[in-house]
Amino acid sequence: MFKKSPIIITILLTFLLACVTGCGNNADSAANKDDTPVSPEKQETLMVYCGAGLRTATDDIAQVFEDKYNVKIEYQYTGSAQNLTQIELTKQGDLYIPGALSYGEKAKKKGFVSDMKNICYHIPVIGVPEGNPAGIKVIEDLAKPEVKVVLGDPQGPAIGKTSVKILEKANIYDAVKSNLVSTTATVNEIVTYLSMKQCDASIVWEDNANGVKGIEIIQIPPEQNDIKTVPVCVLNFSKKPELAQKFADFIVSQEGKDIFKKHGFRPIEE
Repeated sequence: MFKKSPIIITILLTFLLACVTGCGNNADSAANKDDTPVSPEKQETLMVYCGAGLRTATDDIAQVFEDKYNVKIEYQYTGSAQNLTQIELTKQGDLYIPGALSYGEKAKKKGFVSDMKNICYHIPVIGVPEGNPAGIKVIEDLAKPEVKVVLGDPQGPAIGKTSVKILEKANIYDAVKSNLVSTTATVNEIVTYLSMKQCDASIVWEDNANGVKGIEIIQIPPEQNDIKTVPVCVLNFSKKPELAQKFADFIVSQEGKDIFKKHGFRPIEE
């Protein structure tokens, strides 16, 4: 028989060990390659202070923007005045979308705004429950005895401050105050009062009440009205100023304004 040399045996064993180790490593590598999840692209986030009455349109815009650019929009919805107070206290956030231009001007005067653009008009109307049980026809009817009225808080949502101006212009503010059953922190609460027939009349934004089940709207003549402009403001303490500006530009683009129009707003056409 052939006598095996110790040297040859050692070489063979070394070769076999190398093969086993190499194959094992290759298998492990393949397994790791298959099992390791692919990390998704990191999603950026923008924090936006927004008037509650704009929610239908701004939620829709946020979804479109996220789908296009993988940017998450986080809104803080409340009255425009409360949002401005929060901005002043925290000095945080990326954008501010109030229900009236006056709030944007205040933020700009305080040095909070690096850029401001106009989006659309906010048009006040008289809102009444379906069937108009109190027979409201004109703004002066809100001052009639025993008419139950709900208004936005003058220190809260933009519609509250606007309602005061309209009623003062008609010289009926004090009389209407006597008919108040409640004031609200947001315009959305007014819509709830009207749709549930918990009041006879209110002043509400046209876009919030138009088409809502259980509510009818009565137009206020332009000479008696206080039509507002809705702006978008880029906050100058944003940590993502370029991205914040990109969202603001998208909102005032034709695509953005078409979304506002779809939700009953009247865009400002440049």
